[in-house]
Amino acid sequence: MPKRGVGLGKTSRKDFPKKLRRHAAAVLDWKKERCFMKKNYYFAFITMALCAVFMLGSIDSFAQTKRKPVLRRTTVKKTTVVKKPAVKLYAVATGEKLHVRMSDTLESKTSKVGDTFKATVLEPVYSNTGAMLIPVGSTVVGKVDSVQRAQKGGKPGTIDVSFYKLVIPNGVTRTINGSLTELDDKGAKSDAEGTVSGKKMAHRKIIFIGGGGAGGAVLGGLIGGTKGAIIGGIIGAAGGFGGEKLTKGPEVEVKAGTEFGVYLNQGISLPKFVEVE
Repeated sequence: MPKRGVGLGKTSRKDFPKKLRRHAAAVLDWKKERCFMKKNYYFAFITMALCAVFMLGSIDSFAQTKRKPVLRRTTVKKTTVVKKPAVKLYAVATGEKLHVRMSDTLESKTSKVGDTFKATVLEPVYSNTGAMLIPVGSTVVGKVDSVQRAQKGGKPGTIDVSFYKLVIPNGVTRTINGSLTELDDKGAKSDAEGTVSGKKMAHRKIIFIGGGGAGGAVLGGLIGGTKGAIIGGIIGAAGGFGGEKLTKGPEVEVKAGTEFGVYLNQGISLPKFVEVE
C-alpha cells in the first residue's frame, strides 16, 4: 500500500480530485495484485500437496512390486525304479562242437577272402544243469579266410573258413572264435555229392577241398599236399579223388545243405534260451 501523502504534494484544488483518483487506482491495483498472489500461493500449495500424495502412492506401489515372490511348494512325484533281476549266465565250454547246415553256397571260382556266409544249427546245446542255451535254428556266421583255385596236376581247389558270430533266434548274439571241423567218421555217411553227415563229431582243423561225386566239396585235414586231399577223399567222398592225376583238380563247391561241424576255440556265456512272444 502506498504511503500516506505520497503523490499528493502541494496541489491546487483543481488538481486534487485528479490525484486522488490516481491514488485510489494505485491502491486498487495493489489489492488486485495481492489477491492474485494469494490465489497463486494457494494454487501452488495445493499442487505441491497433490504431487506429494502422488509421489507417496507411487513409492508405495513401487515397493509392492519389489516384494519377493511367494515361493509355492511343488509336489515332486517319486518314481520307483524297478530293478530287473540279474540274468543268470551259463558257460558253453571251449571245445563245444556245433552241428550245422550250410545256408549259402561257396565256390573256389568265385569266393573271395572276407566273404561271409551263414549256417544253421541242427542240434541244440544244453548247459550242465539242462538249460537250453543254443536252440535248433540258431545261426552261425562265418567268413572266408583263404581261397585256392584248382591247379594242373590234379591239385584240387580249397577254401579255408572261420566262424565269428552266433545269433540266437530270440535276438541274443555272441562273438565266437570257431573253426571248421568234421563230423566223426565213425558212423559218418556221405551223399552222392560228398556231403559229410553224422551224429558224432570230432575236432580237427580242416578245410573244404574240391571233390566228391558230381563235383562239390569234401572235408580235408590240413596235413599238407596230396595227403590232405587223400584224407578228405576217404572221409567225405564215395570213390573220392585222392591220388588221381587229373589235368586239373576239381574246384570247391560247398552247396547249401552241406552239413559239418563248428568247433569253439574259446568258451562263451549265454542265458537260458527264452522264446520271444
